[in-house]
Amino acid sequence: MNDYRVPVEDLNFILFDVLRAPQQLADTPAFVDADEALMRQLLDEMGRFVSGMIAPLNRVGDETGARWQDGAVTMPPGFRDAYQAFWQAGWPALSAAPEHGGQGLPAVLDAALYESLSAANHGWTMAPGLLHGAYECLRHHGSEELKREYLEKIASGEWLATMCLTEPQAGSDLGLCATRAVPQADGSYRLSGTKIFISGGEHDLTSNIVHLVLARLPDAPPGPKGLSLFLVPKFYPDGTRSAVVCERIEEKMGLHGSPTCVMRFDEARAWLVGQAGKGLNAMFVMMNAARLHVALQGIGLLSAAWQKADAYAHERRQMRAPGARETSRIIEHPAMQRTLNTQRAWIDAGRVLAYQTALELDIARHHPDAARRQQAERWCQLTTPVLKSACTQQAFHGGSDCLQVFGGHGYVRESGIEQHVRDARVTMIYEGTNEIQAIDLLVRKVLADGGAGLCALLDGIRADLGKGALASAVAVDSDRLQVLTRQLVAAGAEDTTLAYWVADDYLRAVAMTLLGWAGARIEDATGSAADAQRWLDATGALRHWVLPEFDLRCAIIGQRLPVPPTP
Repeated sequence: MNDYRVPVEDLNFILFDVLRAPQQLADTPAFVDADEALMRQLLDEMGRFVSGMIAPLNRVGDETGARWQDGAVTMPPGFRDAYQAFWQAGWPALSAAPEHGGQGLPAVLDAALYESLSAANHGWTMAPGLLHGAYECLRHHGSEELKREYLEKIASGEWLATMCLTEPQAGSDLGLCATRAVPQADGSYRLSGTKIFISGGEHDLTSNIVHLVLARLPDAPPGPKGLSLFLVPKFYPDGTRSAVVCERIEEKMGLHGSPTCVMRFDEARAWLVGQAGKGLNAMFVMMNAARLHVALQGIGLLSAAWQKADAYAHERRQMRAPGARETSRIIEHPAMQRTLNTQRAWIDAGRVLAYQTALELDIARHHPDAARRQQAERWCQLTTPVLKSACTQQAFHGGSDCLQVFGGHGYVRESGIEQHVRDARVTMIYEGTNEIQAIDLLVRKVLADGGAGLCALLDGIRADLGKGALASAVAVDSDRLQVLTRQLVAAGAEDTTLAYWVADDYLRAVAMTLLGWAGARIEDATGSAADAQRWLDATGALRHWVLPEFDLRCAIIGQRLPVPPTP
């Protein structure tokens, strides 16, 4: 099947007609030069680069894979040349600050870039995927000396970075981390331990790799509060190699083009990043950025699967569709239209939500008004776990539905779609499992402030609604979700386990409400669309076949409440 083509016109419509991104950023002096013309030009160039250079490497990355031998990892053919072209063209530095060699452009453009890269070649994109988070982590928490040595190289993408958290006994519970760092007289540390599931821990794409590692000081208390963050490069400034060894790479279900490494640190010389015992604070700057990028991976992978399935459905003839007199194309069958329109609805609405979240990140970091920054930060805190969970789950299950369009041909490698399903599965696991996202949303963010933040967000989207069919439905669901939230706050005070039983259902109910808002925004903008029916088909599918899940989730939660929620 054909390689992925970046749907630049779709991205333009969502950014400029639906979200009106330049207008949202107009009051932010940092982006005064980022007008619509510049953004459109950049998206056009991005489409050409990703479609022309990165997408054609997807299959060889899957079939050849990364290869390990004697501690060294060789990437699939073409990967290194593509990466060198990528960073030298300035793509990793889009949103980095100009003083660090970046272009100072809005993060929403970075979001569009990484969604497109993930759709085109998820395995390859894993390599630069952590650059933005590593840059922000070092920028905010690194010493001046570390910034001078590493920040510009990471910002430009000349050097790649890793995030070393997980250990054999410490997965979601990072408090079990056993890696140790011993202080030295010169202010450095000697770091020892083993980390697993380290994406890009070793490769031949760049001349250096910067590892950000969670470890425990000798006098640190047990649990997560005793963790500190350290920087260990593959090569030190004097050219000597650190005592960091890649013991092996994992044999995985998917992402064969990305080496998932077991990394051993043998008293490797390291430097503290941020304050001792505050490692998770520093790391979560990196983690939150990574979670939005994982949501974008989900959207991109579903887009890639949909693109293949839609093309096949327009070509393949099977049986007669209802009312037809001869053998029909698959796309003419209602069941296939429903499948494809439903997945497109998820892609469109997911993009609106993810790009709006990226815009809110820009506003939270750069807007001159403190109240607006706080509002933007609340949006990001609440929507990021929802996006990460909902978009990645749909990437896998929706990708499987797209495979179904092919019938038996989808199950064989030749079609190319089975790779998307395999590659998508891990997105539901890494950067915090989807179950962790649900607990984070309900327990740590909604119940923690008595539901005030979530209700304020719902008030905001309700005020933003137009007058279409979706808008009316979302207004009702928003009110119901506020009532449900208040009931959970009250019931949770009596039953401390309740939130953990219903967290997944609550996150899905929030997701349905946000998706409905996104669909309503699309409906409002279709008057300016060149192909209005294409967008209305998707919003119709959203209304008929996606959003009814809201009622199901409310009913499930209601069964566990002492007083059923108000209809």
